[in-house]
Amino acid sequence: MSKRTRAASLTTFVAASVALGAVLAGPADATGKDTSGSKHASTNASAKVTKGKVTKGKASASPKFLSASQLPPHPSSSWRAGKVTDGVPDELRFCIQDTLPGYDSRYRDFRTDLETNAQQLTIVVGSSAKAKALATRLNKDIRACATRIEQSDPETEAALKDYGKLSVEEGAHAYGLHTETSWGDTDINLYSVGRDGRAVTLVRWAQMGDFSDAPVKAFKKTTTTAVNKLY
Repeated sequence: MSKRTRAASLTTFVAASVALGAVLAGPADATGKDTSGSKHASTNASAKVTKGKVTKGKASASPKFLSASQLPPHPSSSWRAGKVTDGVPDELRFCIQDTLPGYDSRYRDFRTDLETNAQQLTIVVGSSAKAKALATRLNKDIRACATRIEQSDPETEAALKDYGKLSVEEGAHAYGLHTETSWGDTDINLYSVGRDGRAVTLVRWAQMGDFSDAPVKAFKKTTTTAVNKLY
């Protein structure tokens, strides 16, 4: 008997983990608390500067986000885009929670009339070198997420596919993550991490299904658009 309450990859797992006080316990606010003193304080201060500096010849304006029409096309429903909001969407917390505290971040949520959903998270840091290090950590988090899921919940099996690098700005990388519970729920996630200058963006797409249901080619196009659109 299905235990699904809403169709989104990792949603059932995330909800159960929160209820049990497991690994998903984290900061209630978007950015978490600054526990490392001046290091994160200086990063946050730099991230908030939006005028008067130039990186790679570009004004340091706030990065732009994907629009609904730039998501992988859904066969029977149009996408709707939420407002750009400070914080981190719940759907992304589990895989990347260890990396995020101390960073100011913004995200946009996307929904269809059915179970398919997506999120884009963007973080701006103080320098290109810091952005490169952040992107490296986020890629590492995603590659380790399947193992973390299985270690945290013996009722869930998870598998990761690496879909490789994308040639856009300072680079991007795409992945697929499939989860299946012991009672038969199966979900597919697509993740990507990309970087342009001081900005790092993470895109997630998810619905019920397995790797065969993943629109990998269209998701790579969405990722390329997301990174190109930052500045």
